[in-house]
Parts: sequence; structure tokens; C-alpha cells
Amino acid sequence: MSIPDNDRRLDVFRGARVLITGGLGFIGSTLARRLATLGADVLIVDSLIPEYGGNLFNIAGFEDRVSVNISDIRDIYGLKHLLKGRQYLFNLAGQTSHLDSMAEPVIDLEINCRAQLTLLEACRQVAPDIKIVFASTRQIYGRPAYLPVDERHPLHPVDVNGVNKMAGEAYHILYHEVYGIRACALRLTNTYGPRMRIKDARQTFVGIWVRAVLEGKPFEVWGGDQLRDFTYVDDAVDAFLLAATTDAAAGRVFNVGGEEVVSLRELADALVAANGSGRYVVREFPAERKRIDIGDYYAADSLFRETVQWRARVPLAEGLQRTLAFFRENLERYL
Repeated sequence: MSIPDNDRRLDVFRGARVLITGGLGFIGSTLARRLATLGADVLIVDSLIPEYGGNLFNIAGFEDRVSVNISDIRDIYGLKHLLKGRQYLFNLAGQTSHLDSMAEPVIDLEINCRAQLTLLEACRQVAPDIKIVFASTRQIYGRPAYLPVDERHPLHPVDVNGVNKMAGEAYHILYHEVYGIRACALRLTNTYGPRMRIKDARQTFVGIWVRAVLEGKPFEVWGGDQLRDFTYVDDAVDAFLLAATTDAAAGRVFNVGGEEVVSLRELADALVAANGSGRYVVREFPAERKRIDIGDYYAADSLFRETVQWRARVPLAEGLQRTLAFFRENLERYL
């Protein structure tokens, strides 16, 4: 289970004016629902560009508890209007596909780099007291030189997406250091759970696997021996909330990992077991994927755990069961 809503650290969100960019996406919508339950005034900003994961069904049942503005974070004039009076900004807007970033690198640059600077400049001008939590990624480390990967590990992205996310993160820390904007960045590992994108692999390969087992089709495991850690979405949401409420997090970057390290083959077995059926085939990496694969990765996130008193609470088996149950009931909404 996640941090209980009566945890006193979460009291600050009752009545707080919160903006979530990318708030109709996987993590953003889960965060929006949680904040609404905590009594926050939640404004979601999302472009609903089809390739980037936004889905109005993600806020089903909460339509009257959150506000939605369909707009693009590349528009600084619109951002200024939306940011006025907001106390917290959870910045999850981004282009997540590694292959798309290589095929259309300029678009990735605009969204994951230039738009982040635009957003921060808007904050500086109209909301200098806002607290920001930026969704960064473990992808910026590239192929690990050692394991587990801590925050001192060199940054060496293997694709355009990683380079631009690295720059977007750096802008957030720079604006803290130069202008005093209280921003921090969470380098997320593989996040999974209800509302993730499952119709293609733009967001996570786990979504493709979930769809396949629910449709009774075999799925492909590329390689199979690569080690990964996984964070259930509710645990990721807890990480965002606690980062926003912890003054000591401002101006810093943190890894956010999971409790278990498993190989992709072990993950596939766990998914089949959670579903009660399913089958997969182990195959060699496709050439275009092999060039940007990072190999083994799992995080050392003790810095974050100690700073904000967070821990992952949902075991992998339970998280997979919850994920399958959600999509079993709502599969057509995500295809």
C-alpha cells in the first residue's frame, strides 16, 4: 500500500494549488487522483498529443475533482497564465520514446529540453515561490560503469532522449541555484502499473507484455538476462509527494528505485504467474534497439530514502497483479 492519506506530511496539500504537466499521462494522472483525494486544487496541463500517452480515461471518476487545460508546455504565454498562484508544480510532461527521439531528434529537443527552459522561465517570472518536482530518468546514466548506480555515477546517455532529459534536469537545478526556485529532480527507474501505455512500446516494454498476456498472445523477451529494478506507480507517486514536502530536497537530484532486482526473464515469469497463464519467446535484440540498450541497471537510492523518508512498499508480484486487474477491466480504453 502507499503512504496513508492521514500521514501528517501530506497535510500541506489540503487546499494547495497544484499544477501537473503531463497530468493525463500514466504517472501524472495517478498523482492527480491522489492529490485530489488529499484535498488539493489540481490543475492538469496536457497536450494530448497521441504519441505521448495522455488519456482522458485516466481521470475517470475524478472529472469533477480536477481541472484540465489542453495545452502545450512549449507555449510560454499560456504557461504564465496557468502558473499564477500555483504553489506546487509536478513537471511530468515529456516525450518518452527512445526510438522516436532518434527518428525525430528535433521534436524531442523541443519538448524535453527547450520546453523545460520555457517552463522554468515562466515560473521565474510569475511564480518564483513555487516548489517543483521534475520527472527525470535513469536513462541519462547510459550504460552503467558499476552497479548499483548512485547519483555520483557519470552521465553518458546513449540516445537523444537521454541527452535532452539530462539538459532538462540541469535547467531545473540551475534555476534553483541562480534564482532560488525550489526545484528537485527524481531519476526514475522502470515505473509500471495501472494507466501505463500498453498499445505500443513508446513508454515501457512492460505495457506490451501486459497487453499480450491479457489477449492470450505470446510476447517477446529480448535478451532476457538484463537486470532491472521496477517501481510500482503508487510508490512513484509517494516519491513525488514527499519530495515536494521536504525542504532538504530542493536543488538536488535523486535516484528512485525499487525493492527487487530481477532479470527480464524473471520478470516475464512473474507476469505469467500473476496472470495465471501466458507464454513468451526469448529472442535476440533487434538491431535498432541493441544500439541504444543500456544493459543491466538498478539504482542505489539510499540518498532519497534517507532525505525524504520514503521506501517502495508494493512488491513486484502484487504490483503485477494490480496492473493486470486494472487492464483486464479497462483494456479497450487503452488500445
